[in-house]
Amino acid sequence: MQQAEQAAGALLPEYHRATPECPHPEHWSMYDSMTAEYEVLEFLRTLVTTLKPDLVVETGSFLGVSTQWIAEGLERNGFGRVVSCEYDPVVFAKAQEKIAASPLRGRIELRNESSLEMDVHGTIDLLFSDSDMPVREQEVMRFLPQMNPHGLILMHDASSHLKVVREAALSLERKGLLSVLLLPTPRGLVIAQPKQ
Repeated sequence: MQQAEQAAGALLPEYHRATPECPHPEHWSMYDSMTAEYEVLEFLRTLVTTLKPDLVVETGSFLGVSTQWIAEGLERNGFGRVVSCEYDPVVFAKAQEKIAASPLRGRIELRNESSLEMDVHGTIDLLFSDSDMPVREQEVMRFLPQMNPHGLILMHDASSHLKVVREAALSLERKGLLSVLLLPTPRGLVIAQPKQ
């Protein structure tokens, strides 16, 4: 949170280390080391305007930056809502303050709870999994029964040096539950779809 406060919303060069799939992370930008890369945020917003989801679920709100990018896409569509959770109460309070001041707050439901306990009603059209890395496979499994069969699941932090999320996604694919595509961003991004 200190890094985000020091940057004060300014874009910084991405500093995650190079990987075989992404040898030049400095070509990307970031607000801070916890929020998704700026280009991933743009991609996420574009997915929302392209897919036209009624319900987006995000895990790991952090300071609500990605939540607002999702909500911006929903606002452009003219419908839909995002339900986002942040487990850490201190971080949640900061995110809640930011969301309360946002003109997009009507599209956002922010919750202070674990993704493994969050109860969301309805069919999920887009799931953005960006919470604590060790629980990503469990949370995708938890929400999979609610997924629109034509919807998308995104898992952030799936680069080859952040092995936990990459392995979780590939494990779900080996189990026949997801079709997985690995995007070579600095921190890595999985795009997946439920296998029918």
